[in-house]
Amino acid sequence: MKKLTFDYYMQIDYSETVSSCHFTIKCLPKETLRQRVENVKVLLSPDVPYSMGRDSFGNAQIYGWDDVAHTTFSFRITGDVYTGLDRREEQIDEDMLAVFRHPHGLNRAGEGLFAYHEKLAGELPADAYERALFLMHRLHEDFVYEKGCTDVGTTAAEAWELGRGVCQDYAHILIALLHMVGIPARYVTGMISGEGASHAWVEIAKDGFWYGIDPTNDIPVGDDYIKIGVGRDAADCLINRGIMHGGGSQTQTVRVSVNEERKD
Repeated sequence: MKKLTFDYYMQIDYSETVSSCHFTIKCLPKETLRQRVENVKVLLSPDVPYSMGRDSFGNAQIYGWDDVAHTTFSFRITGDVYTGLDRREEQIDEDMLAVFRHPHGLNRAGEGLFAYHEKLAGELPADAYERALFLMHRLHEDFVYEKGCTDVGTTAAEAWELGRGVCQDYAHILIALLHMVGIPARYVTGMISGEGASHAWVEIAKDGFWYGIDPTNDIPVGDDYIKIGVGRDAADCLINRGIMHGGGSQTQTVRVSVNEERKD
């Protein structure tokens, strides 16, 4: 077990004044079998009231109405997470499982990914979990990590054709491959030690529970991971959404730190 302290800060700067906006923030770590969350604090600027709720996937979210004129909106969320309490993440909700069996949105495959699956088909292990790990290992070997060549709207098919991308792309491609071999899978957003931004990985269904695997780093999810939310693809897990009046163009700054608190 580890005690991880996290600090997630996002700032959005607008070229023109925003007179008002509705906002939704999904940046609250999730209570699971693997992790326990404590001492969470939320700071918003402008300092406006907000409410707490959950989306259709059970992810915690902050939402509210900001009627204070501003050219900068920011939030900072801090807290402690005890990780490594279990290898399992959550028990599977059978009523929701069908949602994670089929392609959706950004994890849809193209001809190139279908051809890649066909090439690997003869090597796939019989056991479903081993099959998932095999696909993760092969993807890690055959896809290149590179920042700046994809964006939040890049699909699994597009990233595969490029042959390179970031954690979001690894996750979308692996989900597409897992669907091809009959394994329910879902997209996960969160944080890990040593990174300055959010991270993405995958959960697979096994024996009534969800288990995390990280294709970007080619490992099962372990003690250094803080889970925030899940969905069918990255669009379901966006950290920040808003509908605003005014604002013009915008730039976004994100700073994330995750550190282990060690006992002396």
